[in-house]
Amino acid sequence: MMINDPAELDPASADVVELAPALLERMAAIRAAALQTLESGEPVYGVNTGMGNLSKVRLTEAEQRVHQRNLLLGRAVGGPPWLPPEESRAVLIARLKTFLTGDSAVSVGLIHQLVALINSRHTPTIPAEGAGSAGEIIPLAHAAGPLVGVGWLQPPPPAGTTPLATTAGAGGPTPTSGGELRSAAGFLPPFELGPKEGIALLAGTPGAAGRAALAVRKVGRLADRLSEVAAGAIAVVGANRDPYRPAAARGDDVLAAEFARLVELAGPEPEPRSLQAPVSFRVAGHVNAHVRRTLQQLEEAVERAFTGVSDSPAYLDGDFVGTAGFHGIDLAAYCDHLTTALAHAAEVSTARLHRLLDPNVTGLTAQLAREPGPQAGLVAIHKRAVATTHQLRRLTLPTAISTAETSNGQEDVQTFSWEAVGNLAEAIRLTRETTACELLAVRQAFALSARPIPPGLHDLIQAVDDVVPPIDADRPFGEDLTNLLTNVL
Repeated sequence: MMINDPAELDPASADVVELAPALLERMAAIRAAALQTLESGEPVYGVNTGMGNLSKVRLTEAEQRVHQRNLLLGRAVGGPPWLPPEESRAVLIARLKTFLTGDSAVSVGLIHQLVALINSRHTPTIPAEGAGSAGEIIPLAHAAGPLVGVGWLQPPPPAGTTPLATTAGAGGPTPTSGGELRSAAGFLPPFELGPKEGIALLAGTPGAAGRAALAVRKVGRLADRLSEVAAGAIAVVGANRDPYRPAAARGDDVLAAEFARLVELAGPEPEPRSLQAPVSFRVAGHVNAHVRRTLQQLEEAVERAFTGVSDSPAYLDGDFVGTAGFHGIDLAAYCDHLTTALAHAAEVSTARLHRLLDPNVTGLTAQLAREPGPQAGLVAIHKRAVATTHQLRRLTLPTAISTAETSNGQEDVQTFSWEAVGNLAEAIRLTRETTACELLAVRQAFALSARPIPPGLHDLIQAVDDVVPPIDADRPFGEDLTNLLTNVL
């Protein structure tokens, strides 16, 4: 796809990146103007001065020539676990997206080098943890290292496999399973960073923004599955549809849309089993609407991160301006918010799953076993979901409320947006697990009941049947859950 505008770059896309000549010409013009501005000799943070508490130190011309590369070397202090390749790629595309605003005033040569790395399908080993700075200088140093032949690269993961897990080994990091990491030395053509390009590679919060953009896409898909699975549970127990009437969503368009979605998926119920189903069934619309609402809020924060000024110093109106664009509180707060929304959705899903095992709620056999007693049924599926929601609860502590001084007090607060988006990625993984657990129970409940599968759920149930054989006896259900996670959710 030819990119004519930075807005067209999607950190979640696997497409080859190609930049339009007009866009590159604009970058070249900005770079030329910025270099002319630097000729004045005025202090520019991180260009002709040190960084952090050493920003008071002016650099000689000889020091400036190696300074930009040194900025990357001295800050690559992270280690395993590394980001999965798709997240590392999202970081690179997000970095490119911010460069193309022109605020960083980097050279077309650096942009070409970054595009070459993105299109290679190899991704830098970027630490998933330990970004304790105002901004993301530690993970971004690892992300940028391969541009100058420093660091390690993960190969593209084979189709249908999970990302590599890595540990430290002699001579560098080594994978614990799957392919092999390779040194970045010699992978790309030699490239020497020019004035301001090292600090530009370390500036802002493109990592959190890119990873959040990827999370937005994943949660969008997950939200649809949450609605479908909840509707399946509602249908199979014959729950009263009163809680989902349009009138009950007055003043809330998101909630009204979710009610309509649940009713369309679950179908009508002329003879409910009870006046009121358990609360976990009745609140499904509110829970899923909240996930969609918080998802929209994060998507808007990601858009602000990419359209706003995140570089510092940024080249604005012909001058270098120190900014606070690295303070990713917007992203951190909304990542935290969505993590909590997913944790609540998983808890409600787990509660419904427990009710699906109860004959008093379903009218079916205990624990959805064909022969209760000789068979345990799906009781252990619920136990796994309980453990998963317990993990989720521990992710809901807000990340942005714990700050500490670094750089001798020059950097005295952080937002930990890098950690916030990492928590969100883990929350997505765990919520998918609880959803798979409930989905397996919904399918078994339909199999044991005389209820027809509602038309709105035919595709979902067929997708389950394609990878999960009928459950007639106890078996290692973990394999079934893995198949659902891999092929359905």
